[in-house]
Amino acid sequence: MQSPRDGNASPGQELPSFPAVLNDCLAGGLLILDANRQIVLCTPQAAAILGMEASAVAHHSFTVLPAGLQAILENGVADSRNELRIAHPAGERWVQAAVHVETDSAGAVARWILILNDVTGMRAFEQSMRHLDRLASIGTLSAGMAHEIKNAMVAVKTFLDILIRNHQDAQLAEVVNREMHRINAIVSQMLRFAGPAKPTFATVHLHDVIEQSLCLVQHQLEGRRISVIRAMTAAPDAVRGDGYQLEQVFLNLFFNAFDAMGSSGDLTVSTEVLTADQSELVGTPALRIRVQDTGVGIPPENLRRLFEPFFTTKSNGTGLGLPITRRIVQEHRGVITVASEPGQGATFDILLPLATTASPKLSA
Repeated sequence: MQSPRDGNASPGQELPSFPAVLNDCLAGGLLILDANRQIVLCTPQAAAILGMEASAVAHHSFTVLPAGLQAILENGVADSRNELRIAHPAGERWVQAAVHVETDSAGAVARWILILNDVTGMRAFEQSMRHLDRLASIGTLSAGMAHEIKNAMVAVKTFLDILIRNHQDAQLAEVVNREMHRINAIVSQMLRFAGPAKPTFATVHLHDVIEQSLCLVQHQLEGRRISVIRAMTAAPDAVRGDGYQLEQVFLNLFFNAFDAMGSSGDLTVSTEVLTADQSELVGTPALRIRVQDTGVGIPPENLRRLFEPFFTTKSNGTGLGLPITRRIVQEHRGVITVASEPGQGATFDILLPLATTASPKLSA
């Protein structure tokens, strides 16, 4: 890693260590000049910051100093803080100079005091942080694109599965299906390095979102003895949220439930309204969505790690489905919890704030 004393760090390099940056900022140097701007004191720290020998500075005119410091002294601005770039044997340096002027009883300049700090490391640190901010923005954009592609691909893959089943000799469909798998792999890799996009809020009806999600996973039930039990009694069912992202939440939970149950079991999806007193969302009425399966359950040692990024027990899993699910729920000002025992299935509860004003539900 580049030391803060080695010049400016480029955006692609590691961040300077914070202790090193702090040490640079606190290791200040001191220059004192008399009324004629002759240097009467130069501390070793000041000489090191300037890249000069102390003997070549002390008891000399201010003209031996770098041009930037000379300009500050010539301007005669007191109590000013300046950052200037100076040449240094180890490479270009950024130096912060604080100037103080002491006057005598007649108001004439008695001496100049310059406090110098090498802020090269802090500059490199800030530059790297700005670079990381840009990468985070790119990651957010990538995540939004990836989720939109993922959502659209579920419907396309369902159509392709039906097409291939009904037309076994459809060679083009097989080619498209193979390419869909390749796209899915690419999108999954994108999701490894990005989080979900920020939601676009509108009034949505959760029952509609759940039904749409169940419709999209219907093909997963073919050839299995899995029953879907609906107990969606919440009224009203309107929340403020992003329908596409909430659909991703339910798709993730449904796919996990199917994986846990294998060839047979029961998936129960229920909703109910909780009053402000009943809700864990303090002082806010909430809609609770419960997704319950009769699968193999989750071992206690895995339960506490379930929402950790990249934690997975699946051979082909990314370990990002549930962390993304939780982040989406949190961005909707909600909470998600899970309860499970080995062999007893798993129950996921999602609480979302009820919409204060529900838009009228459109008829089909």
